[in-house]
Amino acid sequence: MVDILAKRCYNMNMNLANTAKQLALVSTLAGALATALAWDPLNIMLLNIGSVLYLYWSLSVRDWNLVAVNAGLLTIYVIGAIIRLQ
Repeated sequence: MVDILAKRCYNMNMNLANTAKQLALVSTLAGALATALAWDPLNIMLLNIGSVLYLYWSLSVRDWNLVAVNAGLLTIYVIGAIIRLQ
């Protein structure tokens, strides 16, 4: 019984993680488009959302290289948002 419940919880978590990954893809591409078209501050918000979602996904799948990349990108984006939106 516990094993079945654990499998269901794992599957629900992976479904949520995969949904976050797909939303991160769309958000990051939309943020890149907004950057190319100089749509401030929409580009900053979209890139931050994408980075947070990718960070969640990379933690879910325990890919530590992607965790480092997304944590670094999120830090850069937040600093940029603070500087540009003052």
